[in-house]
Amino acid sequence: MLFKLSMSGLKSKLKDYLVLLVGLVMSISIFYMFQTLALNKTFIESNSVISSIGFVFQAGSFLLAIITFFYILYANSFLLSLRQKEFGMYMMLGAKKHKITLLMFIETIVIGIASLFIGTALGVGLSQGIGKLLMKQLEFTGDGYQAFYLPSMTVTCIFFLVLFMLSAFMNSIKLSRITVLQLIHADAQTERFSLKGIKTILIAILSLILLGIGYTAMIYMGKLKEMGIIISLITTTSGTYLLFMSFLPLMIKKLKGNKKRTEKGLNAFTFAQLNFRINSLTKVLATVAMLVALGAGAISAGMAFKNNVTIMADSFYAYDVVTHNPTAEEKKIVNEIKFNEKHDYHYKIDDQFVYYIKEELEKQRPLVSDQNGLENLGEFKRVTGDLPIGAVVGADLDQGSESVEIPQTWDEALRTIHPYYVYPDHAIKIVDQKMYNEIKGKEATAFLGKTDDFKAYIDEWKKIDEFQQNKYESDLPLNSKYSSYEEFYGVASGTVFMGFFLGIAFLAMMASCLMFKILSGASKDITRYQMLRKIGVRRELLTKSIYKELFLVFLFPAIIGIVHVLVGMNIFSFILIDPYFRVWLPILIFVVIYTVYYIITVQLYKRIVLPVRD
Repeated sequence: MLFKLSMSGLKSKLKDYLVLLVGLVMSISIFYMFQTLALNKTFIESNSVISSIGFVFQAGSFLLAIITFFYILYANSFLLSLRQKEFGMYMMLGAKKHKITLLMFIETIVIGIASLFIGTALGVGLSQGIGKLLMKQLEFTGDGYQAFYLPSMTVTCIFFLVLFMLSAFMNSIKLSRITVLQLIHADAQTERFSLKGIKTILIAILSLILLGIGYTAMIYMGKLKEMGIIISLITTTSGTYLLFMSFLPLMIKKLKGNKKRTEKGLNAFTFAQLNFRINSLTKVLATVAMLVALGAGAISAGMAFKNNVTIMADSFYAYDVVTHNPTAEEKKIVNEIKFNEKHDYHYKIDDQFVYYIKEELEKQRPLVSDQNGLENLGEFKRVTGDLPIGAVVGADLDQGSESVEIPQTWDEALRTIHPYYVYPDHAIKIVDQKMYNEIKGKEATAFLGKTDDFKAYIDEWKKIDEFQQNKYESDLPLNSKYSSYEEFYGVASGTVFMGFFLGIAFLAMMASCLMFKILSGASKDITRYQMLRKIGVRRELLTKSIYKELFLVFLFPAIIGIVHVLVGMNIFSFILIDPYFRVWLPILIFVVIYTVYYIITVQLYKRIVLPVRD
């Protein structure tokens, strides 16, 4: 009988429960996707890059579990708020409280099991689709990656079943402690602004000090290292919560007290509504702000790491390609590339030396690095000065009196023109044109090229490297720009992969938490909106008031969260050349997700508090 009654209750508010179900399905599917990455041992062990940062996946999984726990609590609080008046009526008609508690328990478990079944199925599909798509886009080898992974399925099911059971018990305990009158008149309870006077000022000052310390630690993370992470984590988090507890209620109170603003339209009612609910929202808004920072920051960091690959390659190599004795296939590839700068150098080889022509080198002066440690990284200069005849560079040979000292910049330039894998047992010797013509030896050529966009010709560089590797049969990797790019990219691709998954999960759950927190208190506002409607306030004005009120609620954590992201990216400044690369993109992703949840929340809130249109 209780099961049928619970099913009847679910059907009566099917639209509301569908929203809850969608949110739960989303959280379960994202959790499963992340567990597939965190627990898939074959996938991790078969990718040396991923195995080296395996703890990051475990840490991300732990953070995701914490966020999911609070998400479930907020979602089920919404579920309880939908039915509390109905439960009160049942008890007024003689139903025992333990029966109502059991009814609530059954509904929570049914919703949980349904969402778990759908969520895991969707998670498998998303793991297959999104996982493979990301790997393809990142050119990331996914050996051992399985979309349907039993250990991940087991962990997800156990974790969420425990959460649903715990949530059901908590709702049952909460329901058992509420009297019949409290259930029936739950929407008549008010919340008071608790901080006043000097206490508010002191907390506000403390919050600014803590945030200042946290931001300073982020900016100087390169010097503070691990201690900077600990300091910024503690001070920024605590400062954010104190900021919302002190400044936000005070700001709403000031807005409400501004007569010029409140006298326009329904602003007096809108600000009164905000003042009414703000005390219960401060903690969740602070949580949302931190989740915005974590979510958008994770995506930003991933993108910055990926961008850093090209910047690092460009910083260490003046030329995009260096190839010796190009074959017909190589020449064909080279001819299809649009170079900004290119050089051809001739040389001859005998048993001891590789001979380069002084006049040719000085006529086509190459670029060399102009950096001093990490300073001026990526800056290059043209080689200056004369190249002395008889100068020797390279192998440790006994040149005796023939050895001539060579300027350092020319030494660096020649090592770029003539990499170590090309005739490694020969030293480089500089001769003039006349001497070169008299040398009896095999002649060869070296080609250097530089383009505007290294990444635009990735496939071409790869083919040229393969030709060079086969030509010289070197067991060592080529010291080329492309080989370094590949090495950097291998590390970055795993970071991007993890950052994208974790970031999207945080952003989605963050917005859901705020949505359910607002909707869980919507029942308290029904009477006020009904009264305004009865005294003749147009529905359009009430709708406008709702949009404005919820916009302000969504706006505050968004601003603080984005500020956290913009300052927090300094954390990576000592390991990334440009940590702010396209930081607008993850912020845009956040804004899109946030806007979607804002619109959904407004529509659901309207349907709860506004009377049905005549």
